[in-house]
Amino acid sequence: MISSELISTLKELNRSDKLYIMQILISELAQQETDLIKPDQAYPIWSPYDAVEAADTMLKALNTAKDRDRA
Repeated sequence: MISSELISTLKELNRSDKLYIMQILISELAQQETDLIKPDQAYPIWSPYDAVEAADTMLKALNTAKDRDRA
């Protein structure tokens, strides 16, 4: 939990110091995100190839929209 003292100190900072703190925190978060992907590891990726059900659903939605536009 973040202490009220820390929040109070952050609020007292000037604009450039606040932006600097934000830059540090965003850099930390970005680094944590890249740590999620490990080298030499396989990750599944969805592909639209052979997605027959999805294509059929999309075609039905398009036809419904086209029929509505005609009416």
